[in-house]
Amino acid sequence: MYYPTFRARRIRGKEVFRRMVRETSLSANDLIYPMFSAFGKGIRKEISSMPGIYQQSIENIVAEAQEVYELGVPAVILFGIPESKDAVGSDAYSDSGIIQETIRALKKDVPGLAVITDVCMCEYTDHGHCGIIRDGDVDNDATLELLAREALSHAQAGADMVAPSDMMDGRVAAIRDILDENGYENIPLMSYAVKYASGYYGPFREAAESTPQFGDRRSYQMDPANRLEGLREARMDMEEGADILMVKPGLPYLDIIRDLRNEFDLPIAAYNVSGEYSMIKAAARNGWIDEDRVIMETMLSFKRAGADIILTYHAKEVAMLLKSGNF
Repeated sequence: MYYPTFRARRIRGKEVFRRMVRETSLSANDLIYPMFSAFGKGIRKEISSMPGIYQQSIENIVAEAQEVYELGVPAVILFGIPESKDAVGSDAYSDSGIIQETIRALKKDVPGLAVITDVCMCEYTDHGHCGIIRDGDVDNDATLELLAREALSHAQAGADMVAPSDMMDGRVAAIRDILDENGYENIPLMSYAVKYASGYYGPFREAAESTPQFGDRRSYQMDPANRLEGLREARMDMEEGADILMVKPGLPYLDIIRDLRNEFDLPIAAYNVSGEYSMIKAAARNGWIDEDRVIMETMLSFKRAGADIILTYHAKEVAMLLKSGNF
């Protein structure tokens, strides 16, 4: 049909009809809020490149997590800033490590909140890379053992889900095996399946204090030019036992989210990363954009592309905007 018989504006003309025919929905249940837990007491240090996001000691993490839970956001994902770092990232798999202690505090004081943990070495190594360094690069197979130990320690501390972000080949299988062998076969695994070597991670590296001290991570994170490789990475992780497949970053890779949605029947997650967050905050502070509208449009873009879950530093803002009834 063509104009004037068909008039698309008939439906757009009233808010009630726009809501009735809306193709994509968003709710607080779709969100995961990233948090940065720092060793010490009384710490609440705003990250200069990420307004509104903080490195926090455990008691402040617990307080904000309670706020997150009351807003209806069902889960957080934890990143750690340990007291000290070494070449093998010992704090990552220590029973008394910063993340392990944070998990226990959250499960005690906010038991209804799902606690997900990032499984990687970069926050804990003094060189800032995601595993053991040999001959100037990360030794893939030697790193698998440490990642598996880290994931197991998180499960033993009470984590509800583990999420490996390191991009080592075979890490999903190694983690799934060690969890199953130790009675944690019911702990789900959300894999950073398609993680690109991206320029959008800059603010996160300030937040997690994880900037590489030499080189970069291109030998293990994906080339931004590659699309089919993402499908291979996701398929490998699915076959190794991943329960959820993640694409990171989100906005520059909406096509990859859609590719995964079309190819796989597992839940798909999108990580709305630090650089994406910081750009919105910077533009809003300069008065260049309507911040609330851009945030919600961004979230809808992930859902429209096919994501079931969105990891985002905007999670609290999104939950409040949804409660307002204006979006």
